[in-house]
Amino acid sequence: MLEKAFNDVYTKFKLHFYQNVFQRFATREATLTTVESFCMEGIMAMGEPTIAEFSRMMQISTPNAAYKIGSLVRKGYVEKIQSTTDRREYHLRPTQKYIDYYNISYSYLSTVVQRVNKRFPKEDVKKLEQMLTIISNELMPELNLENNPEAPEEKKTAR
Repeated sequence: MLEKAFNDVYTKFKLHFYQNVFQRFATREATLTTVESFCMEGIMAMGEPTIAEFSRMMQISTPNAAYKIGSLVRKGYVEKIQSTTDRREYHLRPTQKYIDYYNISYSYLSTVVQRVNKRFPKEDVKKLEQMLTIISNELMPELNLENNPEAPEEKKTAR
């Protein structure tokens, strides 16, 4: 039952995201391909990763990642920021153009959270927040960027 409930919520968030992606294609506003949209989601989630960190997390080759990032840079959705500690390294930062695009999808999360706050007692909402934090930080170690052994020390302490 819990598995189905998780799957239902996750699926609805995905579907909402896909609706926004495809709606942009229908109105000819989209300049991001579906794969590029997924890449940008990954970059946003990782918080200014390097190309190497991005390629490791997405489990694709560094040249493949660099190719995808190059396209995103040319389209104006991501910029490369030179590291202050290692001048050979660049971090990927979403541009305002992408942030504006992203906020359309992200606003749905805000809507759902507002509905949760209205629907449930404060103590239940607090418990849900605690549970989700534990799930994210402890029960999904494969995606925990804070404790990723591949992550450079600079990223671990910056958060």
